[in-house]
Amino acid sequence: MLDKTFPHADVEARHYARWERSGLFGANPSSSARPFCIVIPPPNVTGSLHMGHALNNTLQDILIRWRRMKGDDVLWLPGTDHAGIATQMVVDRMLAAEGIRSQELGREAFISRVWEWKAQSGGTITRQLRRLGASLDWTRERFTLDEGLSRAVTEVFVRLYREGLLYRAKRLVNWDPKFHSAISDLEVENREVKGTLWHIRYPIAGEEGLSITVATTRPETMLGDTAVAVHPDDARYRHLVGREAILPLSGRRIPIIADAYSDPEKGTGAVKITPAHDFNDFEVGRRHGLPLLNIFDPDARLADIPEVPAAYRGLDRFAARQAIVADLEAAGLLAKAEPHTHMVPHGDRSGVVIEPYLTDQWFVDAKALAGPAIEAVSSGRTVFVPRAWENTFFAWMREIEPWCVSRQLWWGHQIPAWYAPDGRIFVAHSEEEAKRDAAEAYGHEVELTRDPDVLDTWFSSALWPFSTLGWPERTAELARYYPGDVLVTGFDIIFFWVARMMMMGIHFMGEVPFRTVYVHGLVRDERGQKMSKSKGNVIDPLDLIEAYGADALRFTLAAMESQGRDVKLSRERVEGYRNFGTKLWNAARFCQMHACAPVPGWDPASAQMTLNRWIIGALAEAGSGATRALEEFRFDLYTGGLYQFVWGTFCDWYLELAKPALIGPDGPQKEETRATAAFVLDTVLALLHPVQPFLTEELWHALADRGPGACEGRRTLMTEPWPDAASLPRDPAAEAEVGWVIALVSELRAIRSEMGVPPAREITTHLKDAHGETLARLERWKEPILRLARLSDITPLEGEVPKGAAQGVVGEATVVLPLAGVIDLAAERARLGREIAKQREEIRKLDQKLANPAFVSRAAEEVVEETRRKRAAAEATAARLEAALARIAV
Repeated sequence: MLDKTFPHADVEARHYARWERSGLFGANPSSSARPFCIVIPPPNVTGSLHMGHALNNTLQDILIRWRRMKGDDVLWLPGTDHAGIATQMVVDRMLAAEGIRSQELGREAFISRVWEWKAQSGGTITRQLRRLGASLDWTRERFTLDEGLSRAVTEVFVRLYREGLLYRAKRLVNWDPKFHSAISDLEVENREVKGTLWHIRYPIAGEEGLSITVATTRPETMLGDTAVAVHPDDARYRHLVGREAILPLSGRRIPIIADAYSDPEKGTGAVKITPAHDFNDFEVGRRHGLPLLNIFDPDARLADIPEVPAAYRGLDRFAARQAIVADLEAAGLLAKAEPHTHMVPHGDRSGVVIEPYLTDQWFVDAKALAGPAIEAVSSGRTVFVPRAWENTFFAWMREIEPWCVSRQLWWGHQIPAWYAPDGRIFVAHSEEEAKRDAAEAYGHEVELTRDPDVLDTWFSSALWPFSTLGWPERTAELARYYPGDVLVTGFDIIFFWVARMMMMGIHFMGEVPFRTVYVHGLVRDERGQKMSKSKGNVIDPLDLIEAYGADALRFTLAAMESQGRDVKLSRERVEGYRNFGTKLWNAARFCQMHACAPVPGWDPASAQMTLNRWIIGALAEAGSGATRALEEFRFDLYTGGLYQFVWGTFCDWYLELAKPALIGPDGPQKEETRATAAFVLDTVLALLHPVQPFLTEELWHALADRGPGACEGRRTLMTEPWPDAASLPRDPAAEAEVGWVIALVSELRAIRSEMGVPPAREITTHLKDAHGETLARLERWKEPILRLARLSDITPLEGEVPKGAAQGVVGEATVVLPLAGVIDLAAERARLGREIAKQREEIRKLDQKLANPAFVSRAAEEVVEETRRKRAAAEATAARLEAALARIAV
């Protein structure tokens, strides 16, 4: 017999160990079944499971388990990303705690320590994915720095270089002065900062007393200015275009140019152009052929170069800012300074202000690779769900810039490039190959030095869909599972990862890496705010799994995932869906107590009883809806439909209406009802298995002897056939009849609740204007109607409606509840009137708030949305109260 409660912790550990031990998570390349492949977004090896991982992997696992039950040969390949900066930081801190500086160790020893750390602590997140129930093929786990993937990375780098699609150049990058490395845009966090906007006078050369004023938030970069720009149509400055300005504190002359980048409505209308320290200025400089003057060193200190006055050389950029502003003010060149709030880029891990920095880096010609990827999405070879994200993809790809792929780190794929003493570059698969190429080029052996940089982690992860399958070798796995079927990802990495996988996959495999990209939203807190440690609103998925079980968390996340909308999560939500699992557990326990066991070979079409034919038809509808929802990636409709069927249709109605047959004497009705209940429950467990694998597996084993292999894990619900709900029989007459009973009882319950009739009080009810078929139904179903609606009797109404009666409509009949003497009608009218007035006043206040443009435009989005939600709830409550008042006949 099942326990009274679901022991989730014991069940999860026991079943997951059985599943993994059985080998049934594994793909089978020699299978004749249809292949179905999902590539996991590889989490950082340093990571631990956060709520974004929980959502992403729950959705993937639902698809994988569903397709496995449909008979597909599924491959869900696990793995982790080496996460260059993040991992280097972890080991740096570990060494610092031992009193060791990384630089003292040297590159090789440091990398050796990282591998030691990875072996000891790098498997945290994969263990946590098991806690979530993720049915990954762990036998195929990959790591972006393992030997096979490293070979693929080298091959891609060499090929791209030889095709002219990868090159070394001096360009602006996001520079982290703490890590001394370029970083990607995804590692840049823009923070709102209260700063200052300084207005600086630049004297006009040859015009005593004449100047042009520019406004800047970064006066320290002024020393790198190579022009001042004004808009071509700005009449205020047209006479100065072509003249020269004198750079304050430096004396260097710079041209005044006309460029549409300058906004006449912003600041003074004149902008300083610093091509080596601003991405927009870099483009302006390129258009006008301006020199690029880098005034910072890698620490973001003022460089020791002639263009920087001696007084500022060696100063940190912010110390230089203070000194420069003071000197400008002393020289009478500071027109004014005003408070200014603006966004400033920071390194998401270092926390320091990121510097646009001119440096030699390796770049991929992303523009050339983007064209085929754009065409693949335009032609439908890869489809985004929801489709709206295709517009985001196109916008990014059509404006794509060269991709900086080099990083100034030790941990990662070291760039396979070697330099001769004269600076000539040799890109090769190995040092031996580079030396051969150099000897051939020079006619003699040459001493080569390897590039010390490593590749951006996005470079190796861009190859993930095919490198993990054995490329550049033509393996059986590559032939069978590429391209993959689905990629499940957050919108924040469409450009950084999805687009780059598209570019690399098409270029090297000649085909898109996946046919569908499902884009989900972020998991936020219950108020819609982004989770962050600083806000103290982070919800740990492992805490929720401990408290409520993995199934409850999985069901919650899937139920709230509505095609790209953000998920607003709270513990209360998870607790609520845990209660759904409890409802199912109790229903299974009830069936077990009444000997409802699956009957091998039982045909649902053989059911004769109206109630049983009705529930089979309802199961057909729910099951077909579940399949359709999964096919359309509507995880919310999949879980929502099954929730309604299990809780409402099966538990609250079918089992309640079936009790007389189950409790009554032995006979054909009891036998049929037991078989029907068991069949429906077994089918429900299969339909729910993708989202609630642990609960359903436990119940599936508990409700029947599943035969040989069940204990070892070889017989499991995970590999049972997905229910063919569409083939189940439907009986419109049974659906109409039981539907009428449910409608009648529901209406009676609603009236009782609204009128405040005590739950235990049995009352008499009448049906007015009921036709013959309705009266016949009443006769057939009278006992359960009386029991479920708490009635002493229900009869056809003869004569007029009595005074003080509440009324409702079901079909053609009017339901009449005489309440005089049951409740105080006058007091009830007065109470309802007061409650209605209260709700209408609340609606008036909320309408006033929402009609205020200042509130709607300035308040946080989640605050406005919450106000709208309160207004809708108040309107619904008022309507319900008004309907209750109207029910009471005078």
